[in-house]
Amino acid sequence: MTSPDIRAQLGLRPIINVSGTMTALGASIVVPEAVAAVAAILSQFVEIDDLQRKASAVIARLCAAEAGFVTASCAAAITVGVAGAMTGDNLPAIERLPDATGLKDEVVILAGHMVSYGAPVEQGIRLTGGKVVPVGQATSARRYQLEGAINARTAAAVYVVSHHVVQYGMIPLADFAEIAHAKGVPVLVDAASEYDLRGFLAAGADLALYSSHKFLGGPTGGIVAGRKGLVRAAYLQNGGIGRGMKVGKEGIAGTIAALQAWEQRDHAAVRAAETRALALWMQTLAARPGVTASLEPDPTNNPLDRLRLTLDPQEAHITAWDFADRLANGTTPVIVRDHEIEHGFFYMDPCNLHPGEAAVVAQRLAEELDRSQASNEVVASSFGERRARRYRRMRSWPD
Repeated sequence: MTSPDIRAQLGLRPIINVSGTMTALGASIVVPEAVAAVAAILSQFVEIDDLQRKASAVIARLCAAEAGFVTASCAAAITVGVAGAMTGDNLPAIERLPDATGLKDEVVILAGHMVSYGAPVEQGIRLTGGKVVPVGQATSARRYQLEGAINARTAAAVYVVSHHVVQYGMIPLADFAEIAHAKGVPVLVDAASEYDLRGFLAAGADLALYSSHKFLGGPTGGIVAGRKGLVRAAYLQNGGIGRGMKVGKEGIAGTIAALQAWEQRDHAAVRAAETRALALWMQTLAARPGVTASLEPDPTNNPLDRLRLTLDPQEAHITAWDFADRLANGTTPVIVRDHEIEHGFFYMDPCNLHPGEAAVVAQRLAEELDRSQASNEVVASSFGERRARRYRRMRSWPD
């Protein structure tokens, strides 16, 4: 029996997410095993440290790590991970942060990795009291620049793996780790939305940091995995600045269940379903005036493709941003990935579809393209006004 859609009860729009594992949209569909674990533990009392020990064993096994734990989010994992590198297991120092007096307090990060995941990556570092030291320029980083940035005050080196970062001209992780380790500096990898649970530690990271609630399909949370001493130092931040980033029993139990389900998941079947959705959308868009549809592999080598839809406004009679906005409205809103939409294209990600939604998305694409084609005028609103409108909405929340 299908449960009633709680969105209607809350007065929320019934959106279809083809943007991806975006926190602003609820990240992902939580797997049934995690839903069951959350429901089962909510009414029970547990000793959190012991529950985290159970999580550590599962994380260690799946990530080929020495230890691990669950925190509030991957953003929280960055902060407590950096803090752990700064303080070690020094409890007085842990309680003093973000006062970093007497501690190594510099954290190097490639300039091309200083992106926003909804907040600036570097802010997660600064919350510790640490000082961010950018390496290189936005579009290039060289070995000598990283070597020159590391000194006696360097506590950690942070490396970001994301579709948001610059995808060329950066130092590869293995080289980054080699340089940092030669100077005695631990490496933390922000791999929030990555499939690969083992590769980053294998490439030299001391800590690999993940989101529980993205491709794993767990409840909101973050995963810290890696070298035992550094994991312990990060975990001890729960008695300091990490207290405000604590995760509840449901987040820990749900993450354990999601990790265990990941082992049993039929990844080939998931991939096949995504491929069918993409094929349907490509077929729907074929031979449409002014529409170019192509498939692009994930830039960080996650095993998935996305559809890139490019519009020629004169032929399609609508700009890419107006088309995306029309898809996002109506009785069946479809939310696309529009990070680069001012260039005339957006992406569609099939990884978060419920059964039957791919066909609904295809129908919405056809409806809106037919509607635009029937117009005698090109729908071309100001992109600057679109951006300003979003800014005004943000500033006027909760109204």
